[in-house]
Amino acid sequence: MSKKLSRLAALTTSLLLAAGAALFGAGQAAASERADFGYVALGDSYSSGVGAGNYDSASGACKRTSRAYPALWAAAHAPKTFSFAACSGARTGDVLSGQLGALNTGTDLVSITVGGNDAGFSDVMTTCVLQSESTCVGRVNQARAYVDATLPGQLDQVYNAIASRSPQARVVVLGYPRFYKLNGTCVTGLTEGERAAINGAADHLNAAVAKRAADHGFAFAGVAAAFTGHEICSGSAWLHSVNWLDIGESYHPTAAGQSGGYLPVLTNAA
Repeated sequence: MSKKLSRLAALTTSLLLAAGAALFGAGQAAASERADFGYVALGDSYSSGVGAGNYDSASGACKRTSRAYPALWAAAHAPKTFSFAACSGARTGDVLSGQLGALNTGTDLVSITVGGNDAGFSDVMTTCVLQSESTCVGRVNQARAYVDATLPGQLDQVYNAIASRSPQARVVVLGYPRFYKLNGTCVTGLTEGERAAINGAADHLNAAVAKRAADHGFAFAGVAAAFTGHEICSGSAWLHSVNWLDIGESYHPTAAGQSGGYLPVLTNAA
């Protein structure tokens, strides 16, 4: 082999070794980033997993479950730290006072659903199930007014607190599904007018939450599209209708709603 070819071979080998070292180093860095990854799940019953069953007894009234989308995401991605703070019934004030302890400057991902309880959605559904259509629609309109006048400021407080504690985190704010498929399979229960009013209120709430999330630089991840075809009255529901034996599970996602609805939405956003 000539000296020129020998030098060329040596140079090629050196370049390949350098490239390999660079790639190996990048791989080590990426692995290190994954190894240090921290995820905190905040919010209300839609995040804790009410309706999915298999509740962790240690979580008490919060009703957290391994079938909820935060736990499913953590199981699939194995973050170094995972804090599951979401709690059934939580309002914005509850998140501020009791769920932010795990957030720190090393937190990489935060997910949250909150706002529905502040707007009184549980009372809306109870009113609509038990009373007349006009009373139902009136209560829905009260909730919409609350979403317009009061909820944005409450969401700002929560989002500001998250950003303050975890300024580098990817924050994913998830929305709520529409509850009913209109003109669907249901032949009893609420009127179509009541179902339409409730769906409209869910859209109104989601729009308000999305606006506040965007203004804070957070990602809003809507789930209405994911639940399309799986609403109550669809014949393939991922949501519980009224459950008189366990009223707290009413209008919450089933295990299939968590895994087939919420989980892919979080995965895509995160």
